[in-house]
Amino acid sequence: MSTFNPDKLFVEYREGVSPTGPVFPRRYTITHSDITGELFLTIGLGYAWDKTNSMRDEVLGEWVRRGSAFYYCVYLYIDQGEFKKNEVVRRNEIFRRELPLALSAIRYGDKSLFDTSPTLDRAPIIVHFMSIYPQFNSHEDWGTFRELKIKNLPPLQ
Repeated sequence: MSTFNPDKLFVEYREGVSPTGPVFPRRYTITHSDITGELFLTIGLGYAWDKTNSMRDEVLGEWVRRGSAFYYCVYLYIDQGEFKKNEVVRRNEIFRRELPLALSAIRYGDKSLFDTSPTLDRAPIIVHFMSIYPQFNSHEDWGTFRELKIKNLPPLQ
């Protein structure tokens, strides 16, 4: 896993969303530069499809409400038939290795929302790995933001 560096994170809030709200709907798009290692977090009412590319290596996330409980759902596009199986294996490994970095960037980049709504730190993170191959198509519980191990940052309160 890469180490999260807050100096390489750039956050953009889109129209209708501020650093403190709304929680729902609130969608996150994380893209990156392989060359510079920079992360780009866009937070809006919808996903930032204009920031994605044909590689489909972005991380998408959103807050979902079920009754009075919130969940943070992550959607990872492993494949939809466009990649050969050996490439799907590699993409799955990369997403799993780098997802903690993306989750750290979300938590750090949207810290004002978490400060305003501290119960979000205890919301379950559900990750949807989307693939046509059954062994890679799954939904997994990845804990909570409170449980994240963010390197080089003070512990979450």
